[in-house]
Amino acid sequence: MFIYLICSILFILALRKLSSVRTAINGNNFAIAGIAIAVISSFTSCTFDTKTLCIIAVIGFGGLIGWFITKKIKMKDLPQLVAAFHSLIGLAAVCTDTAIFLNPGVFNIGSFKSITSLIEIALGLAVGAITFAGSAVACLKLCEKLKSNSIKNIHILNILLVSALILSIFLFIKNANILMFIMIVLISTILGCTMIVPICGADMPVIVSMLNSLSGWAATGIGLTLSNDLLIIVGALVGTSGAMLSNIMCKGMNRKLSSVVSVGFRNQHNQSKQISTQMLVNQCVAEDVVFMLENTNSVIIVPGYGMAVSQAQHVIKELFDKLLTRGINVKFAIHPVAGRMPGHMNVLLAEANIRDNFVYELDNINSEFASTDIVIVVGANDTVNPSAKDDKQSAIYGMPVLEVWKAKTVVVIKRSLNPGYAGIDNALFSKQNTLMLLGDAKKVINDIVKQL
Repeated sequence: MFIYLICSILFILALRKLSSVRTAINGNNFAIAGIAIAVISSFTSCTFDTKTLCIIAVIGFGGLIGWFITKKIKMKDLPQLVAAFHSLIGLAAVCTDTAIFLNPGVFNIGSFKSITSLIEIALGLAVGAITFAGSAVACLKLCEKLKSNSIKNIHILNILLVSALILSIFLFIKNANILMFIMIVLISTILGCTMIVPICGADMPVIVSMLNSLSGWAATGIGLTLSNDLLIIVGALVGTSGAMLSNIMCKGMNRKLSSVVSVGFRNQHNQSKQISTQMLVNQCVAEDVVFMLENTNSVIIVPGYGMAVSQAQHVIKELFDKLLTRGINVKFAIHPVAGRMPGHMNVLLAEANIRDNFVYELDNINSEFASTDIVIVVGANDTVNPSAKDDKQSAIYGMPVLEVWKAKTVVVIKRSLNPGYAGIDNALFSKQNTLMLLGDAKKVINDIVKQL
């Protein structure tokens, strides 16, 4: 119990340290230490027979796979990786509950006769299966291999699935029937898929955060079933922090968490007014931007998912350094849901060693755009779309955005004029003070840096 207390303190410290870019590495180290102590302590009371050695071998093999993934994964694919890991946690919860139900004696639980035990099993199965399937779908959507609203009348199907799930849980608790056990798994898995499919692209960072919360509650369910205090504490920490983060992000988008999650239970129509991709825009080249930067006093850089795709954060750091040496006031503006997961842009800028005292959140930077000479938008789209302010028919209307169009000049670096992840075109591109610099962000900014 004392070891569990130490591990719990380490995990709490990890969460605290992860709240800041400057202390995030220490937060990771605290978490690694807590997990290592918990795993090692689990073997202190074991007899080192063949089964134990097999478990150690499997843990080592899994760790090797994890190490290989971290070496190969690109920063732009980090959101997909997070979603995939959430999926594995849900799958682990389902597998553990299955093993417990089929052979409770092995876990020193005894037969399931109490209603409390059956409720824990049923809810753990449902949450685990929904987390597994939902996170897998989120991963596919983040990889842009699955589009939103791909199933007609999906809201009717989801309502039926929820009704069937509630009935299955009730019958399982009443009879502890293996058939109802299987039905809970199947229905929850399907529901996890159909709930996430219709989610709009702009809401995906919130969904990733929500799935993170669900993975924590799935771990808590396992802890309750196994009477493992550490799993209960860790799961509750992850579940609560994920829920709080989802709520904070929804406030940043002027949305309600319930409205984001319940999209799959409402009849959705695409009400956004699409702007023609043949819109008239003012295009420029790198030489034009260099000339403007040589005659400016203030610059705000707005990074978006395009920066992650082209891995341009390091060359942006070079541009940042060049501008600072010229005495130009340079700042970075970050939207709460920029990228594909919470804090995506902050992670990329930190990787490029851009200090967080130059990085400003939406609420602290929006008032400065009107007095800024040049805003450079690097791959951002929905988070700088004026439609959120002007077009009541837009899918993102009411969402707080970075009001970059108020600057004297806006330079948008983007591969094309295609719509953003929310599926709507950007009115910013056709404004008179906007210059479109089309091309790969890394190559374009590198050209600007060389000419400077």
